[in-house]
Amino acid sequence: MDFELPELDRKATQEKVEGNLANYRLFKYLEFEEREASVTASSTPRYHGATNVTSDQTGSIAIHNVDEQQKRKQFCERIEWAVKRLPKMERFLIEERYMSEDAEYLTDFNVYYHKFQPPISEKTYSKIRWKAFYKLALNLNIAVTK
Repeated sequence: MDFELPELDRKATQEKVEGNLANYRLFKYLEFEEREASVTASSTPRYHGATNVTSDQTGSIAIHNVDEQQKRKQFCERIEWAVKRLPKMERFLIEERYMSEDAEYLTDFNVYYHKFQPPISEKTYSKIRWKAFYKLALNLNIAVTK
């Protein structure tokens, strides 16, 4: 029995993982704005024939509000689950650089020089980050293979 890990397209995989982590921050730290039903009449005439389909604006809005919140919650939980499974150094790097509230204002230099104690080199930081991205991409099923 022979099993080999897939060779990933490094740049595309990194973009996908960083995109998912950016979505995580948006979903986690921004409040979900619920849709509301329109209660005012429209002054625009609407010409159409009978379609034999009834419209339930309030019902579809309620379904959207509940489904969207649940989808965001499950997405955040899945990202957190995948990050918790990483080794300590990789988890620390991902949490500090990509999952904190102020992650968009941090640079890689700030993380490897100020957050790690003792500070680590840029090369070591890049190796740890790629290992973390590789594992996250496989865990989240977003890996881009060559």
